[in-house]
Amino acid sequence: MVIKMKKVNEWMLKKQSKMVSLLNNQRGSQTLEWIGIAAVIVILVGVISTAMSNAGSIGDEVVKKITELIQNIG
Repeated sequence: MVIKMKKVNEWMLKKQSKMVSLLNNQRGSQTLEWIGIAAVIVILVGVISTAMSNAGSIGDEVVKKITELIQNIG
């Protein structure tokens, strides 16, 4: 009976160690963060390119605002 309990304890310690290492693994969450950032950038580029392609006032206003911001920096 003592030998069986020792084996059970060893097995439990291995499983606990495995669970702790899985919980502490943050590589997957960092990947999701980078995917989220990339998605936001793609959406912004799409919105800006759509606004620029329309020869209407929206594209002109965006260009005007960006030009003003650049001039205010320098």
